[in-house]
Amino acid sequence: MVEFKQVLPQGAGYAIVCGLGAVFAGGMIATTKMLKRYQKEIMTAEEFSTAGRTVKTGLVASAVVSSWIWASTLLTSTAMQYNNGVFGGYTYSAGASFQIIAFSILAIKTKQKAPNAHTYLEIVKARYGTIGHCVYLFYALATNILVTAMLITSGSEVFSKITGMHHIATSFLLPLGVVLYTMIGGIKATFLTDYLHTCAIIIIVMYFAFKVYATSDILGSPGKVYDLIREAAKRHPVAHNYKGEYMTMESKGAGIFLVINLVGNFGTVFLDNGYWNKAISASPAAALPGYVMGGLAWMPVPFLISLTMGFAALATENLPSFPTYPDRLSSYDISSGLVVPAAAISVMGKGGAVATLLMVFLAVTSGFAAEVIAVSSVFTYDIYRTYVNPNARGKKLIYSSHVACMGFGLTMSGFAIGLYYGGVSMGYIYEIMGIIISSAVVPVILTLCWKDQNTVAAVVSPILGTGLAIMSWLVCTRSLYKDLTIDSTFMDYPMLTGNVVALLSPCIFIPILSYVFKPQNFDWELLKNISRADESDIIAEAIAENNIGDIESVVSSVPSGKENNNSNDENDDSDEKNVAVVKSSIIMPINTILSSIQDAPQEELDEQLITEEKQLSRGLKIAYFLCIFFAFAFLVVWPLPMYGSHYIFSKRFFTGWVVVLIIWIFISSFCVILYPLWEGRHGLYTTMRGIYWDCSGQTHKLREWQNNNPQELHVVKSQLSARLHNTHRDPIVNTLDDIIES
Repeated sequence: MVEFKQVLPQGAGYAIVCGLGAVFAGGMIATTKMLKRYQKEIMTAEEFSTAGRTVKTGLVASAVVSSWIWASTLLTSTAMQYNNGVFGGYTYSAGASFQIIAFSILAIKTKQKAPNAHTYLEIVKARYGTIGHCVYLFYALATNILVTAMLITSGSEVFSKITGMHHIATSFLLPLGVVLYTMIGGIKATFLTDYLHTCAIIIIVMYFAFKVYATSDILGSPGKVYDLIREAAKRHPVAHNYKGEYMTMESKGAGIFLVINLVGNFGTVFLDNGYWNKAISASPAAALPGYVMGGLAWMPVPFLISLTMGFAALATENLPSFPTYPDRLSSYDISSGLVVPAAAISVMGKGGAVATLLMVFLAVTSGFAAEVIAVSSVFTYDIYRTYVNPNARGKKLIYSSHVACMGFGLTMSGFAIGLYYGGVSMGYIYEIMGIIISSAVVPVILTLCWKDQNTVAAVVSPILGTGLAIMSWLVCTRSLYKDLTIDSTFMDYPMLTGNVVALLSPCIFIPILSYVFKPQNFDWELLKNISRADESDIIAEAIAENNIGDIESVVSSVPSGKENNNSNDENDDSDEKNVAVVKSSIIMPINTILSSIQDAPQEELDEQLITEEKQLSRGLKIAYFLCIFFAFAFLVVWPLPMYGSHYIFSKRFFTGWVVVLIIWIFISSFCVILYPLWEGRHGLYTTMRGIYWDCSGQTHKLREWQNNNPQELHVVKSQLSARLHNTHRDPIVNTLDDIIES
């Protein structure tokens, strides 16, 4: 078997991993500093985990798209297209976009019932106590560990094959920059990097599509690709596809994967605290459109890249430019995600290899950033604040978040290396996730949607479900293939059996256990007792610190008493006056900000709360409708008629299929690239204006604007949100005297 040919030097891999990682880390750290200075985004524990709960629709949608574009989104979807034909890429796209749209229901439910929660585990603890909390803590962390392991494993494999980088080096270097900027900037930094990653990945996908279907000398048109794919079906027909064709939606293997994908991704969305973080961080108005727009904008990314690169690999695998020529890709290479780099190298040469590395790097780091924030939130609020130090305030909570970021990054690098040397591929992890975690999906949904699910049902059903899923997976493997190996347990039917049992078995256990052990009849108002962290000391100190540098000129311009007076009494009087000048210079901007928070009329806040509740109630009805509509559209109306009709794509139909997807990804680019810029245009303008004022020696204008327009500042918006939900108890002003005196 011919090895995958290395086409780039190791230096290229290190340049991307280290160089680009350093650029992103440095850029996000600088951006965090600018937001603190010009928008008063102060890094409290709340800000670190929730971004003040004020993120707008466009940025939420962009972050959802970026977080859901794992390396497997690009690599596994293309592998499915390569193995099973046109239905393979569709099954990945449709089987993973629906969950994001459906999650908008839980996002709205969380805003309604637990507006102050930081993680979904806090909701679980408030309802089911410590035992339930510990059970779901396992499932949450297991989800984060499996997703992160898949990200690092796939990324290191691609970099190793293309550049020859060692797996150990790649596994440790890929997370490094992410950990750095996440520690400094928190979830807001991940929102901003997610936006940049989304822009770059969509542009690269467009580049691949136009190269393969328009400008390539080797391919260059949908018609040429169509002809070559029909020839490939004659050379090696696809088992269990209609007439062995790639150009058909009737594919047994792809149909099985659709179910596995659908089940597994319910777990990776509904149990991954990263998606709850984004829902919690979104403003109430952004919860529904952010997730619906994100789900619809995400779908054409795997759909188009699989259609492009999966078929490009099939069309060119008999050419000398193909990395494994004259052999086809091995099953391990395919499951490791090497179809995309093989196609890129075959069609575009070294330029395609570089584009692939950039795309995979961005996909791995954006997904890893979401997992780091998710784990740090869980560690801080569900372990440290719950069981170690219940009275922890801002600084200690931030410190615990930083420790979690560093510890998780280091641990996962080591774990991914172990999986590589154990021969476990990205595809294997992707399909086994549902077996391990999906039994907790239904209980988590019912935690917010059914008041009668009791503690026994919530605790016992996922444990039983996971046990039965693992048992059925292994029994099915043994009965069909006799031996239990990585290869045999990776076969379609065992994976299908385990995943389906994991998701559906709690549907039987939960009603039985809930009614046998008495329905809970839970009071939803109890979830509103979940409190935000007290961050008054950090906010006051940060505001004062941020203004001290600007008043140094005031201090230096006030004459010193020791220089202008002869007696000690006169010196003391003069020094006291100087201190008073400095102190008033610090207090003025602080009091302006504090008064805008504390003096906001309660009537206006009550009216805003009523408006918010109506908005969420209306949004929930729309979310239910959209969930049902897109479930039928993506999983029934679109695929089933084409599956059952034995239809083989004509050249004209295939050309139209390609054109529709290219149009769709242009619409996606508007939604997640241009719309966030338009939505945030005011913040961009005020930040750039502040930078200009600082650079031109007009800093006093910045302070004047901030003092005259406190309602524009992020710290005011986030604290008004806290006050709106009756959680901000201690006035920030209590800590001012101590800060100023020190």
